[in-house]
Amino acid sequence: METDIKIIDFTPENIADYGVCGYKDVHKHKELREKIEWFSKYYPKGLRIKAVVSNEGGYQGMLEYLPGEYAHRPVNASGYMFIHCVFMGFKKEFKGKGYGSSLISACIDDARKQKLKGVAVVTRKGSFMAKPDIFLKNGFEVVDVIKPDFQLLALKFDQESEDPSFKAEMQENLKNYQEGLTILRSFQCPYTEKNVNAIVKTAREKFKLSTRLVNLEDAEAAQNNPCAFGTFCLILNGEIISYHPISNTRFENIMKQKIPSKG
Repeated sequence: METDIKIIDFTPENIADYGVCGYKDVHKHKELREKIEWFSKYYPKGLRIKAVVSNEGGYQGMLEYLPGEYAHRPVNASGYMFIHCVFMGFKKEFKGKGYGSSLISACIDDARKQKLKGVAVVTRKGSFMAKPDIFLKNGFEVVDVIKPDFQLLALKFDQESEDPSFKAEMQENLKNYQEGLTILRSFQCPYTEKNVNAIVKTAREKFKLSTRLVNLEDAEAAQNNPCAFGTFCLILNGEIISYHPISNTRFENIMKQKIPSKG
């Protein structure tokens, strides 16, 4: 690593100094305030965020993980350390330098020190979630898959340990959202705040939909999510129409294919 780079641990006391996911101003960004509140709630339970910070470039990437029983994904991962997200390089000069692998290595070391079974993570090749490549390169293996394109990967310290898995009841849980539009979101992900109010307004006023916004208040609620993304889902009459946060314009385009405008 260049001497300009250091990996630091966020705490409830210092997280506001650096921001998260591009949100830097605690007074301006509701997304950051909600994330800090969520982080402070789970920090005593073992939630950790390791960030890559450049003296010159500032905050450039992070990895977030916590014990699997508190994972905000619909997974069975008790006994594993679970990675929620990892990204590297707001600026291109910080990409491809191995910093992401260094963060993963630090998480693995932490899991070993806590004598856990290993480390697990949900990946996909689409938006808003880490792709599997960096984990496969670091010794992870695919242990479960679920439609449309989600993979559950694990690095097991003992091959005799039971694999983590997606919740079997995910499809059954989808039956709880058969009427109108439901937006499920958790403040684990700061991006679940942006555009939500606009989508609710559009759904109600333009498409005359019965619409409800459900805040997933804890890990149990997130694990009962019918969507593998865990912290965001758009469900229309029992069908998932988006597995990750989207813009209001994207929502309108989806809806125009589903039902005609009534406004």
